[in-house]
Parts: sequence; structure tokens; C-alpha cells
Amino acid sequence: QVQLVESGGGLVQAGGSLTLSCAASGRPFSWYTMGWFRQAPGKEREFVAAIRGNGGTTNYVDSVKGRFIISRDNAKSTGYLQMNSLKPEDTAVYYCATALGSSNRYDYWGQGTRVTVSS
Repeated sequence: QVQLVESGGGLVQAGGSLTLSCAASGRPFSWYTMGWFRQAPGKEREFVAAIRGNGGTTNYVDSVKGRFIISRDNAKSTGYLQMNSLKPEDTAVYYCATALGSSNRYDYWGQGTRVTVSS
């Protein structure tokens, strides 16, 4: 079992920045790929970014490339999503999740943190 707790969401003006955190517990964090997902009102949940257990490989959805940075600190069992140049369309509930090894099956999810970007 892995427990995930997100934090760092809030209200920000367009063009601003926020950094989300995802604190993990239960099993060695480095075993897991960490992903960030988001769900906007009335829309399906979508993939945002992911980072492999050793931090060596990252990938992003096209809409956030060049604006968001995913990172992790395995010693602290914490992952991060730095969000810059935020746009109103980034408004959503953001979730972190983990997948064992290089799997794309995300088995554990946090409760989500809300991000609202005002225009």
C-alpha cells in the first residue's frame, strides 16, 4: 500500500505560479513512477506529467510542456509539480498517483488538491 497526500493548491492569477507537492508513505518511493493528473469541471481526468522512480525520465502532456516541471526527492518521499505561466484552462483538481516500476497502471491515488487560475 502507498498513501499519497497532495498539497499546494490554491487560487492564483493567470501568469502566476504554484508548486504542488505529493507526500508518499508506505513503501519505498523510488520503486514507483509518479504521475500528476488533473480533472477540470465537467471534463474527464487527464494525464499531466510523469517521472520515473530514479527521476531520470519525465514526460508531459503537450499543453503543459515548457510551463510545468515535474520532479521528485526520493529521500523525502515527495514529488512535486512546479506550474508556471498558469492559464485559466489549467484550473482543475490535481491528483498525484504512483505506478510500480515503469508500469503505466497507476494503482494508488491521492485525494487531490484544487488549483484555480483566475483571468
